[in-house]
Amino acid sequence: MPNFTHLHVHTHYSLLDGLGKIDQLLEKAKILAMDALAITDHGNMYGVIEFYRKAKKAGVKPIIGCELYIAPRRMTDKTGKIDTAPYHLAVLAKNRKGYLNLIQLVTAAHLQGYYYKPRIDKELLKKHSEGLIALSACLQGEIPRLLLSDNFKAALKTAKDYEEIFGKGNFYLEMQDHPNINDQKKANKGLKKLAAETAIPLVATSDVHYVDPGDAEAQDILLCVQTNKTVEDKDRISMLNDDFSLKTQAQMEKAFADTPEAIENTQKIADQCNLEIEFAD
Repeated sequence: MPNFTHLHVHTHYSLLDGLGKIDQLLEKAKILAMDALAITDHGNMYGVIEFYRKAKKAGVKPIIGCELYIAPRRMTDKTGKIDTAPYHLAVLAKNRKGYLNLIQLVTAAHLQGYYYKPRIDKELLKKHSEGLIALSACLQGEIPRLLLSDNFKAALKTAKDYEEIFGKGNFYLEMQDHPNINDQKKANKGLKKLAAETAIPLVATSDVHYVDPGDAEAQDILLCVQTNKTVEDKDRISMLNDDFSLKTQAQMEKAFADTPEAIENTQKIADQCNLEIEFAD
């Protein structure tokens, strides 16, 4: 069985959302005998250089990425109640060209597209897609949202649109391991159907927000700070109903036993990501 690689990982640079520090994540990856690990913080690349340097030193292959926010219309559209809920899209750099394109995208998201979140749009994505691999992301991704609203036809078109933007073999339908979340089970079912109809490959992730399962409560408090809520509030965002830790390969293989190709594709993607960053020092 090929190695499993975590390709959707939030560090503490996913501000007030991710809990795990880079040192802790890399230490756990080494304990789990994982030879590669990605960083995909929400809308920013603040931790990229720290992660790259420390991963190299630890003997873990660094995969540099970002979970981008995609504007529902154009990134310059900023109308209340219409443009306040961008889609998520996880993007990984294969090489230097992809890394430079990712920098361009994230910079534009903050300087031109910022509206509650740093956003880009598909028009800009087309201009800077070379050297990148994209995953359809979590339940806040455009395709999962369409599947959850029972709009399979639109999800099919959107999947094909993303494949056209990134090129065949550079876009993956991302299934996540969160069995206690009913929407995730429904989304995964739809993603499998999409893969069967489009031949777009599946990939498995765990959407890591903390290192160990025991960190869940601390991460929940972090979310409370972000959303100005208390732990006693019932009507609030919480991730306590499932495990968002850095899971073992055995856990991921068991979760996706019916779609082993989704595990295999994590290694395929990891093998394609070979970014080398040169430093003056």
